[in-house]
Amino acid sequence: MDDTVAIALFRHGLTEANKSRAYLGWTDSPLSSIQKEKMAAISPGYANVYTSDLGRCMETAVILFPNSSIKACPEWREMHFGEWEGRTYEELKDEPAYQKWLEDPFSGGPPGGESFTEFTARVDKGWKALTGQLLRETSSKAAVVTHGGVIRYLLGKYAPERKEFWEWQIPFGGGYEFRWTREMLRRGERCILLREAPLTGNPDG
Repeated sequence: MDDTVAIALFRHGLTEANKSRAYLGWTDSPLSSIQKEKMAAISPGYANVYTSDLGRCMETAVILFPNSSIKACPEWREMHFGEWEGRTYEELKDEPAYQKWLEDPFSGGPPGGESFTEFTARVDKGWKALTGQLLRETSSKAAVVTHGGVIRYLLGKYAPERKEFWEWQIPFGGGYEFRWTREMLRRGERCILLREAPLTGNPDG
């Protein structure tokens, strides 16, 4: 059994709503036509492919992994922005609750949405299920198509380099690949190698 485990996290492609910089949590929006043209299938190599069950991620997953069996999981969803879903900064900037949240987005949460604590607990549940499966099986590679907030949170928790949540830049349609030894992954330690997720060619290349 290979002692190295790799998990790649891909952000969904740019959507029409993303262009307007609207808060897009559980609300969905189709991928832009330009983004679809830019993305191409990834060569096989990830034995397990997962995706958020929101349409923009499932659409991206089918483009990136057209020949793979893809499992959709709600745990990989973006944070739920409640009453602020689909609205922009300009539309919200004068609301006191929004101003308070901007000052400290890691405590409390949007009206009718998730707090950061609730969001990360859900993501941790999905991560535990994914890593548990990898550690039980002989397969050593998995890919997840998810959202910017999810990837930033996991980078903050498992990347070798420590950065603040907002310091991580994840392009639409791009992402990162983490690598651990099986024992380090089992212990929940930070990964030993982080690189940009391979969008073309062999994931081992």
